[in-house]
Amino acid sequence: MAIDTSKNSYTILFSIVMVAVVGTLLAGVSSALSPNIKANKEIEKMQNILFAMGVTNSEDKNEFADKNKAKDLFQEYIGDEQYIIKGTQATKTTDAFKVEVKKEQDKVKANASYQQQLPLFIGNKDGKKYYVVPMRGNGLWDAIWAYVALDENLVVQGAYFDHKGETPGLGANIKEAYFRDDFIGEHIFDAAGNFKGITVKKGNGDPKNERKTDNAVDAMAGATITGDGVTAMLKKGLALYLPYFKTLKTAN
Repeated sequence: MAIDTSKNSYTILFSIVMVAVVGTLLAGVSSALSPNIKANKEIEKMQNILFAMGVTNSEDKNEFADKNKAKDLFQEYIGDEQYIIKGTQATKTTDAFKVEVKKEQDKVKANASYQQQLPLFIGNKDGKKYYVVPMRGNGLWDAIWAYVALDENLVVQGAYFDHKGETPGLGANIKEAYFRDDFIGEHIFDAAGNFKGITVKKGNGDPKNERKTDNAVDAMAGATITGDGVTAMLKKGLALYLPYFKTLKTAN
């Protein structure tokens, strides 16, 4: 019996079948690619952490370390010096690498009494120790995140910023070298030892960023809200580690 393809019922049935077939195929492709996607995310995370502490492409210091060498470099510079911070306690565990800042933040939102797991990576490069802190916040349009490397005196030694959807040429410039390099040498405490974080400040009047103890860097032109997001992210993200950081200052 011939099928009447002009009927609406045929069109609806055909659409349902096609959606089911395409959905099944996409699910299969997604499942097949999942291990590769996960592996690539882990490599990128290693590159971010390494970048913050100055381990970059040997030919271009503004580029990530070679992804094919990232695992070996991560092992060389950080290895098992990975910690989960809770208050003043630092638990050494490679599970720190698996901690996702966003998921931890979501847990806090769902349950205010939840004690957030704070991952910390301690690297050693040229005999110098780096404390790399991952953090996440909100820009103008969507999420922003960062990896900030501090030395034993809690002075910034490097940073990497990224975003999900900031405006090209404006807020998206948090990825640019001219912005992140301003943070190098900045202090997160004032002269009296009070925590201040670092403010991305409009009208800071320090275009060459020569003042390293003012707890501020110059804002990006036309990206005030993104800059405010970076400020809030840094203050909130770093403040979570304060109980532990204070044990370092006491030890020094």
